Amino acid sequence: MAFPTSLNSAITDSVSQTNVQVLGDAPATAMGNLFQAAAQALANAALNATNAQQQNFALAEAVTASCVRTLLGSAATA
Repeated sequence: MAFPTSLNSAITDSVSQTNVQVLGDAPATAMGNLFQAAAQALANAALNATNAQQQNFALAEAVTASCVRTLLGSAATA
């Protein structure tokens, strides 16, 4: 119990217990925030990898089409 004050002792005890609970919950909250940030970073990495793969496929398809067009064009003129 807190030292004697002009307030009701039940109020001071309640506030003291709430402060202790906040301090006790802080590590769990911090770890939760860390896990959430790590999950978001991994999700962004997966999204970026998927996007890069799609863009690479589109580029490869365009290069293939250009090469085929060049081969068929030179074959038709020969």
